[in-house]
Amino acid sequence: MHALLDPGRRTAATEYAALSEMIPGARSGRGEHDDERMSRAVERGIESMRPIPVGLVGAGPWAEMVHAPMLAAGSETRLAAVWARRPEAAKSLAAHHGAEAVGTWEALLDRCDAVAFAVPPDVQAQLAVKAARAGKHLLLEKPLALTLADARAVAKAVADAGVMTQLVLSYRFRAHTLDFLAAVRELEPVGAHAEFLTGGYLDGPFATPWRREHGALLDLGPHVLDLLDAALGPIERVTALGDPRRWIALTCRHAGGPISQASLSGTLVVPETIWRCVVHGRQGTRIFDPNHDDRAPDWGAVRRAFADGIRTGRAPEFGVERGLRLQEWIDEASRSL
Repeated sequence: MHALLDPGRRTAATEYAALSEMIPGARSGRGEHDDERMSRAVERGIESMRPIPVGLVGAGPWAEMVHAPMLAAGSETRLAAVWARRPEAAKSLAAHHGAEAVGTWEALLDRCDAVAFAVPPDVQAQLAVKAARAGKHLLLEKPLALTLADARAVAKAVADAGVMTQLVLSYRFRAHTLDFLAAVRELEPVGAHAEFLTGGYLDGPFATPWRREHGALLDLGPHVLDLLDAALGPIERVTALGDPRRWIALTCRHAGGPISQASLSGTLVVPETIWRCVVHGRQGTRIFDPNHDDRAPDWGAVRRAFADGIRTGRAPEFGVERGLRLQEWIDEASRSL
């Protein structure tokens, strides 16, 4: 096996030699400056092939189901460390994925180039600012924060530090969503209605204190507003009626005239979650119904987008800016209640 492809034989010298051999003419006719340029090119090549070490904050159900396996599964990233408020949960999750459980925030930062968050929004907002200031790239959950002010603080810290961000908008990484958005572009949409109704806040892994206190607008709202904005065009105005902890209804005005409406609740007794969007246009109708599509989210695409952004310096499509825009719409809706 070639030295470059055999992790057991890798050293700085073998990686340099192996990469040099893979570049035609690399060993012939070179002067001192050519060698220096080759050395820098090889170093960049080696760096681009190494998995990015990521530290995970949180060891709850979402970290266990999504973040840890996603970051540990591919060649683009490596789950380096886990830190959580429950040390035993951090140890269990880290051990399952070949990572290290650490006891402090500082220890997590020492072991990673990027930080992933699977914690309540207010905790994420505080720690994301600190991580950005420490030069760490951020894999962020929605919503960015509980308040618009805190979301803006995260965005500012990211901009000031020049770090890369990726927002885990899970439905944007489903084939069903991609098919739906491609189809509605041909409809010339005039209106839409969406509903995201669940009993998830009554019991189970997502019946968390922050969801029960703040309700569906902060939790389900980002998914719904993101989809409506992508399907019907930029949202220009959002108004709301109801109670986010029981039932909330949104109305959105989109650029060019389309109107969309959405109903959200996390406290209903329903046989299964209802998450649908019907878009009507001059050329027909299209239905978004991911719960009746067997294709799961492509978590590998999330990981690859994040790693590619870090390595190339090109911001992913769904970064902190998208998270801030969603937070602005949520804040606008909240102020209209």
